[in-house]
Amino acid sequence: MKVRLTKETFSVDEAIRLLRVPESGAYVVFLGQVRNESHGKSVQKLVYEAYPEMAEKEMERIREEALKRFSILDMLIWHRYGELPVGEDTILIVASAKHRKEAFEACSWALDEVKKRVPVWKKEVTTEGTFWIEGDRQVPV
Repeated sequence: MKVRLTKETFSVDEAIRLLRVPESGAYVVFLGQVRNESHGKSVQKLVYEAYPEMAEKEMERIREEALKRFSILDMLIWHRYGELPVGEDTILIVASAKHRKEAFEACSWALDEVKKRVPVWKKEVTTEGTFWIEGDRQVPV
């Protein structure tokens, strides 16, 4: 499955195996992770809320657009939701292409589109309170 919204952990190796073909000369991987600090506050965990059916449909649209827009062979987009402690992986995007430039461009574009378009909402639970994240802003819950 090349598009997935899941509460389960995922494997980068498994993702690359799903895309591996002899025509590919490049696999660009973006792996997001819960970090321990944000906006000067100590983060304890992230809570991702999602509309799963709509989120997966939009992620598939982004994948299909990337395949048309960039000279890539394939793309995978996996996103986690639920409560994720510091150090947990949050999102994985892999782009495969004959050449690295196209794979980098497609991967970066897809990440930006996921953040803009996919109905997944992020809350940061910090030592100073809980905040919704809207772009680069923290909004108290």
